Amino acid sequence: MTEMLDEAGRTTLKAAGWEAEPDRDAVTKTFRFPSFVEAFGFMTRCAIWAEKLNHHPEWSNSYRSVTVTLTSHDAKGLTARDATLAARMDKLAES
Repeated sequence: MTEMLDEAGRTTLKAAGWEAEPDRDAVTKTFRFPSFVEAFGFMTRCAIWAEKLNHHPEWSNSYRSVTVTLTSHDAKGLTARDATLAARMDKLAES
């Protein structure tokens, strides 16, 4: 089983703008883009990484916003896989 994310990892996520979910061990962040096309392009690039990492987010898209929730369902909480995918998404949002 995958190890749960330690406090240092959680602090890093929080510093990057990921917010803790109140009712479960998960984090959420909303990314905003100039247009729908850019938001959808971000989702497409993230989907490729999610597939490579075999770790898939919960997410939704509304026009130019993408809201992402990360948690490891098999571990019932945050793991290093979530931190890795969050860092990749943050980097993709910058490009």
